[in-house]
Amino acid sequence: MATPTLIDSHCHIVFRNFEDDLDEVASRWREAGVVSLLHACVEPAEIPAIRALADRFPEMRYSVGVHPLDTKHWTPSTAQELREAAQADDRVVAIGELGLDLFRDSNLEEQLNVLRPQLELAVDLAKPVIIHCRDAAQPMLKELRALKAAGRCPAGVMHCWGGTPEEMDAFLELGFYISFSGTVTFPKAIDTHACARQVPQDRFLVETDCPFLAPVPRRGKRNEPSFVSAVARRVAELRDQPLEAVAESSTANARRLFALP
Repeated sequence: MATPTLIDSHCHIVFRNFEDDLDEVASRWREAGVVSLLHACVEPAEIPAIRALADRFPEMRYSVGVHPLDTKHWTPSTAQELREAAQADDRVVAIGELGLDLFRDSNLEEQLNVLRPQLELAVDLAKPVIIHCRDAAQPMLKELRALKAAGRCPAGVMHCWGGTPEEMDAFLELGFYISFSGTVTFPKAIDTHACARQVPQDRFLVETDCPFLAPVPRRGKRNEPSFVSAVARRVAELRDQPLEAVAESSTANARRLFALP
């Protein structure tokens, strides 16, 4: 039986714990049917190294942005730096990883001051956003609804989804996609399981967020792009669908959102 085609819609392989075996990691993702991967960026200093990875692996595309837990890296010139990086390379397909995180930090105003110019940049460049949102659904919805009312809400994805079905419906209503990571394989992730069952077929993606959040049965180990197949398999079980159907839909959805080849 042919291996289903998959896209890892969110990964981080620029980290040091991939330095020694990245070619083997790439062999494994190709064997697992991963035909494309999107490398997320957490702060501008990463961009040259991520660009070099895209040179090395032609199936890779990437984003540019500042993570909500990396607000210390935001300077008066950062927005322009991100704009120039996005315009300089057509492999930049999104702005992010941006968002709000009130689980690990409480500096909401500071995070909003970094989030807002990135959302504006995405609209200006007509690129989707990759949103990290943890314990912050209500303030994030407030921002996006205000942009929608002004006709300035970007397209995008709620990455590494961990919210409730009600929160998911609110983001779906704004046009966002929902991306499931290894957390969907965790036995106690009841809300995430419910969301995976309910999300429309044309609005979900799968991702690893590697090296974090390795799926069961590799939980606690280093995650890698090939493990996205375990995420897709669990989503298929929850939806009572064949793996091929979940792979086909998530791949088509990722290609549509990020204009991937």
